Amino acid sequence: MNAQTERLHVAGPAGAIEVAVDQPPGIDAPRGVAVLAHPHPLFGGTMDNKVVQTMARAFLQMGYRTVRFNFRGVGTTEGTHDEGRGESDDLLAVVAAQRAAGLPLVLGGFSFGAYVTTLAAARLEGEQRAERLLLVGPSTQRARPADVPEDTVVIHGETDDVVPLSATLDWARPQHLPVTVMPGVGHFFHGQLPRLRQLIVRSWH
Repeated sequence: MNAQTERLHVAGPAGAIEVAVDQPPGIDAPRGVAVLAHPHPLFGGTMDNKVVQTMARAFLQMGYRTVRFNFRGVGTTEGTHDEGRGESDDLLAVVAAQRAAGLPLVLGGFSFGAYVTTLAAARLEGEQRAERLLLVGPSTQRARPADVPEDTVVIHGETDDVVPLSATLDWARPQHLPVTVMPGVGHFFHGQLPRLRQLIVRSWH
């Protein structure tokens, strides 16, 4: 994402997982650790996706150390695609390796990555639980995400042609979960990434 991005590998259930870590600029002690998941691997999704990078920039702006990673079978991450099940294992392996003692954990994902984020978050219990979740354009149509806490931030484009807004509203409605809709915006937030970053920051405080 920038010259200071640290790229490394951590051990995962299907082999090595490729990770990219960014530190918040000018801050000695980060506010927390944000682990971010990318869109569908079979449709070109990687940790360098522009929406995921925008999410990372928002968290860096808010003082979080950000951790992006490639799901199994993407980039130099070992393993093969597993429709979300193994990918939630990958996410939890990254959390275990990158979570810093005493720092709050937040989880975020875009599209398929948001779906996987809900599965992984549901498996963290007690003191291991994430402080908060961010779901951008969550994949809610083909497979149902896990239920999420009421303070989860959900952002969806009004004219999303990959995951219809109606599908996300149908998932959110039984949970009484608010969804922030960006008018006239499609799935990949083309031309709207600065607005998305600002919206994430405003939603978080």
